[in-house]
Amino acid sequence: MKSIIETRRMYLRQLTPEDISSLSLVLSDKESMKHYPHAFSNEEVENWIERNMERYKNDGFGLWAVIRKADNQFLGDCGITLQNIDGDILPEIGFHIIKTFCNKGYATEVAEACKKYAIEVLGFKSIYSYSEVENKASQRVSSKIGLNKVKTFIKDGIEEVVYEYKVSE
Repeated sequence: MKSIIETRRMYLRQLTPEDISSLSLVLSDKESMKHYPHAFSNEEVENWIERNMERYKNDGFGLWAVIRKADNQFLGDCGITLQNIDGDILPEIGFHIIKTFCNKGYATEVAEACKKYAIEVLGFKSIYSYSEVENKASQRVSSKIGLNKVKTFIKDGIEEVVYEYKVSE
């Protein structure tokens, strides 16, 4: 399958139904999903992939499979989705890396590539990320790729923090 984005160590390609078991290693893991309402069932992982396949058709982007070039190891997902962030529909960088591959710079590397893609290919003037206030790991990635904290808001009773990168005029 054709890669959409390439970095030094990884490439991103569309998710497919064949990725369910690999993606379950992160989306069904309680520790990895502690900032979500719950870890996903296999059916929810399948729905996640189907939703992203719809995004590819409708939006031209979504969350993509993150694959390490050296050995074709599936590492998780990363990409751009349109999200309702405090009442506004905004392009957001999201990612989920399987915990055995965390703290190796993979999330930062692919999130940076997605930021560049959002601006240079998709033409967005701003790109966002948001996460629960307690999700310090995601916020560190946002900061490392040049997004700045702009506000917090309450979503479903939980405080969320929003980061933004804005193209200079």
